[in-house]
Amino acid sequence: MRRFISSFTLPFLLMVSATLSGCLGYQVGPVPPPYMAGVKTIAVPPFKNETLYPRVEALLSQTVIQQIQQDGTFTVGPERTSDVVLEGTVNNIRRTPARSIRGNVIATSEFELALEIQYKVIRSSNGQVLDQRKVTGTTTYFVGNDLQQDEAQAIPRAAQNAAVRIVNLITEGW
Repeated sequence: MRRFISSFTLPFLLMVSATLSGCLGYQVGPVPPPYMAGVKTIAVPPFKNETLYPRVEALLSQTVIQQIQQDGTFTVGPERTSDVVLEGTVNNIRRTPARSIRGNVIATSEFELALEIQYKVIRSSNGQVLDQRKVTGTTTYFVGNDLQQDEAQAIPRAAQNAAVRIVNLITEGW
């Protein structure tokens, strides 16, 4: 009986130790990319707007701030005391047809709206650019009676999509 226990116990212990050793490199909590190591606070000044759409920069800045707060990896603070500054520019807002009306290929029933944004993460202490990328936030919307109103209602959804992408790139690196 003693021999059975030891022959059963040894493989069991080996299996348990092999299973638990797979978790050795795992770290609980936020793991920012290497270039953001040591960063605790981030400042988000108003984005710049190079489009003809009014107040898009304010909407996007506020949406990015809310997304950073929701993520919780960094805290948002003023420029003078933050570790890094996130500067952004709305370069383009593009509307492309996504679906046409049956029987009339010229008329469009659904559009895709894309916000093209370029951002930089700059270290406050020395002005070093830590990250610089282009991000596109997209959404779709159906055409109703008022095309301008439909597009105006789609812009916040595209801004939310872009903000999620920006914050994921900053907090996770991908």
